[in-house]
Amino acid sequence: MQLTVLTYNTLFAGRDGANDTRAQAQIELIDQVRPDVFLMQEAKGFDTNGAAWLYATEDRIGMRGFLAVAPRTGQNVAIFIREPLRPLAFEADGAHFHHALATLKVAVPGRSDPVTFISAHLCPNGPAVRRREAAYLAVQAAPDKLTLVTGDFNSASPHDSDPQDWPSLAPHHRARYLADDLHGLDRSVLAHLEAAGWVDVGHRLDAAATPTVPTAAYRDVEFATMRCDYLLASQALAARARSYQVIRNALTDAASDHYPVLATFDLTP
Repeated sequence: MQLTVLTYNTLFAGRDGANDTRAQAQIELIDQVRPDVFLMQEAKGFDTNGAAWLYATEDRIGMRGFLAVAPRTGQNVAIFIREPLRPLAFEADGAHFHHALATLKVAVPGRSDPVTFISAHLCPNGPAVRRREAAYLAVQAAPDKLTLVTGDFNSASPHDSDPQDWPSLAPHHRARYLADDLHGLDRSVLAHLEAAGWVDVGHRLDAAATPTVPTAAYRDVEFATMRCDYLLASQALAARARSYQVIRNALTDAASDHYPVLATFDLTP
């Protein structure tokens, strides 16, 4: 079975007040790529009005959703799956993360072992907090399990060069990414996760290190031009990664401040 996975920080669920133009564009994208698994960050408002937006999104994209509520920030995270994937267990952690963490274990047809998907959105405020959050993800990296954690890590990779626009980023935004020496770009969060055994699928399959922030419509806001969104796989699942793509086109240029990332995995037994 070829499994297609999409991860996307949607910027307030694609809504600007009552204007849902961006949300409609995001749904159009999902309809185009038809992922088997969609891991969403910033599912803001999906828990209100009886989870009406969650259910409406399920209906629009033809996938079943699982929501982890972010009790302090409202920036919920979610995981959607498409049949024939079958949910086995779901956990939401709003205690140990600035926003929240969603973990969904699924059964895959033809396989006896489950696959676990984790949607993460790490703290935007600084690497010290993100390193604490990463410690809770490190223990999930059992090499023989099929596990994937994706999302917005608000962090630079130890494999990537300094962004060219890093020096020109406003100081109050640069502070979010500063290393402990208060000069360079912090790479410790991803380094710690890789040390635990997670494999950066983007680094392995995309030699260009295609940036995921900012999008064309959100230039000169709060990001340097860098990879900020990642798919980190356990060693067993990383060996099955077949493709990786940051989706950059006219639709995604304006649908969010992050570009979505799409990957495929061969789960043939």
